[in-house]
Amino acid sequence: MNLLLLSLIVGLGAGATILAGQAWGARDAAQVRRVGAAQVRRVGATAFVAALGVGLAVAVAGAWSAPWLMQALGTPPDILPAEIRYASAMLLVMPFVFVAWAGLSLSRGTGDALSPMWALLAATLVGAVCTPLLVAGTPLGAAGVAVSALVAQLAAVAVLIRRWRRDGHPLAPGAGWQDCKPSAAIARRMLRIGLPAALQMLAMALAEIVLLGLVNRHGSTATAAYGAATQVLSWVQFPAMSLGIAAAIFSAHAVGAGRRDRLPAIVGTGLRLNAVVTALFVVAAHLLAPFALRVFLEPGPVLEQAVAIVRTVAWSVVLLGWSHVLVGAMRASGAALVPALLSMAAIVGVELPVAVALEARFGLAGVFWACPAAFLAMLVLHGLYYRHKEKKDGLFSQPGVALGAAGSSAPGA
Repeated sequence: MNLLLLSLIVGLGAGATILAGQAWGARDAAQVRRVGAAQVRRVGATAFVAALGVGLAVAVAGAWSAPWLMQALGTPPDILPAEIRYASAMLLVMPFVFVAWAGLSLSRGTGDALSPMWALLAATLVGAVCTPLLVAGTPLGAAGVAVSALVAQLAAVAVLIRRWRRDGHPLAPGAGWQDCKPSAAIARRMLRIGLPAALQMLAMALAEIVLLGLVNRHGSTATAAYGAATQVLSWVQFPAMSLGIAAAIFSAHAVGAGRRDRLPAIVGTGLRLNAVVTALFVVAAHLLAPFALRVFLEPGPVLEQAVAIVRTVAWSVVLLGWSHVLVGAMRASGAALVPALLSMAAIVGVELPVAVALEARFGLAGVFWACPAAFLAMLVLHGLYYRHKEKKDGLFSQPGVALGAAGSSAPGA
């Protein structure tokens, strides 16, 4: 249930980003406020209450639910108690994560990228200080990670609100909000954009659970290596995800301003930046993985296994970044459902079957080749759909520009 709520909030956050960006592109400050009210007050507050209720219910019933879930995932017995404590504690933190995510999404949608940056920096610093202190210095153990996450999210929200008020941002709490009323029309538009993104995220999360189940078959050392490797890979994915978000925001601004002819240049810039910036992160991951992973693991076979996982998957993040740029621009242009379905098709039809097949043939090493296979499938499917929409109705193109065209002009989305 928590996974479902998280997917819904992230999806609605994507919808809010697009709608706020379109309004900002048209310089319609009133609509920006209405999007903010619909997202933060209605959707965010509802999700906060619902998630808090579910999280409390799961925490109270943790003696039944958490052990069952961890055992169903095949968690090795020697780490099962710690995993149960961690899962139960994290459920209580999710409502605060939802609210922080909504605020960050809205801020980016209005073109304010600095406030989310400072908010996330504050959350990162707080988490970096609190996590080791709470895990190693208190009886909380693994549950200390959840407490640290709570403090970090509160810090992020505090920084975001402070900067909004200082800059007189239209989304700042206080003056002007008494005129903002939730709009059913905005909520429907948000759902049309956000639900496909939510379904895509849910499919990806479920796929990760399946992969984790395959990894857990190989014992606690494999689980530890996989967990550490995913931490490093998440750093590699940051530029790919950020460029996809940026492409969506700038595309939404162009659509709101009635300048769809700008979309090809926006997408092309995103594709080229991904080829350079994400590639640099990939190279750094390949070279520095043995050192970065020592933050989580002691030198030995587990560390070597984690390095192998990072080097197997990291290069394919460039493919994922290109997909994010294309999907972000298409979503901002009104095409949200089909790109999400194509991503889900790549996950269900490529990633999971490849993981199962290669694990049976090559063991643990085969599981991780499923990620590059899925990222490649996503890029091909999204690129083909882009070409289809471009030729069919020209939504994402301007004269003389096509996907893969040579020259300085970049492909549209």
